[in-house]
Amino acid sequence: MDLDEIPCYFEIHGLTAPERAAGLVYDVALDRLDDLARSLGVPLTLFAIGRDLARPEASAALARMRERGHEIANHSLDHRYDLTRLGRDEIARQIQGGIDAAHAASGERPVGFRAPGYTITDEVFGVLEELGVAYDSSVFPCPAYYGAKTAAIGLIRARGRQSRSVVDDPRVLLAPTRPYRVGRPYFRRGSGIVELPIQVTRGPRLPFIGTSVTLAGPTRARWLARACVGEPHVNLELHGIDVLDTSDGLEALRPHQPDVRVPTPRKLAALAAACEALLRAGTTFVTLREAAEAFR
Repeated sequence: MDLDEIPCYFEIHGLTAPERAAGLVYDVALDRLDDLARSLGVPLTLFAIGRDLARPEASAALARMRERGHEIANHSLDHRYDLTRLGRDEIARQIQGGIDAAHAASGERPVGFRAPGYTITDEVFGVLEELGVAYDSSVFPCPAYYGAKTAAIGLIRARGRQSRSVVDDPRVLLAPTRPYRVGRPYFRRGSGIVELPIQVTRGPRLPFIGTSVTLAGPTRARWLARACVGEPHVNLELHGIDVLDTSDGLEALRPHQPDVRVPTPRKLAALAAACEALLRAGTTFVTLREAAEAFR
């Protein structure tokens, strides 16, 4: 689960975020996801953005989640969507800063990393290895997602706004869909750190992520889950916004984010349906740290 606070979504759409939206993920969404996880008996891996942890309420919430048995991981210091376009020293500062902030808040030094917007490069992987990061979970070889993201950024530009989001190298679509050790280039197998790709279904490689699951509803969410059964690792990636809706103060995002129009109870039902389908198929739920250790 990526703990992107709501201003990140306004950045994607080239909009200014209202101040009241700043703490919704830590103050509201985290408890909802924890309740869901405990009802299913599954652990979470939480990718925290370092800057958000300067707020005492967010820091305390992350510490509580660690005490409840969830893994704490690193989503960078400032969630720069253009992380891959920065100089190497700044890339290292963003990654190390995220590690330090999460460690200070939770008492757990993160060993995992996810890049903002899933966008990553060989240079970022080089920095991760230098900093002793054990695994990454950023590679998303999903044609449908890549096409939708590219089209959305173009549409935002056509409307006179500038999205902070950036488009990944299209060669990411050549990357393995199953866990692998990265090579050079990173979308080839090698002997580097463990990569746990964002999940796609078998066959058409549809996205199996929180957005697609919550928009699908319970019945189609079960179908998406079953389309992943048999994979050696099913990496269901969520965001805090996946359990929020317009009634939580997100009315300003309603014209831009179809998923916030879905009521939270229906979202939770869809997520539960997907997880239950995997559980019925014999899937064992573990943290990403545990998965990385197994595949290493």
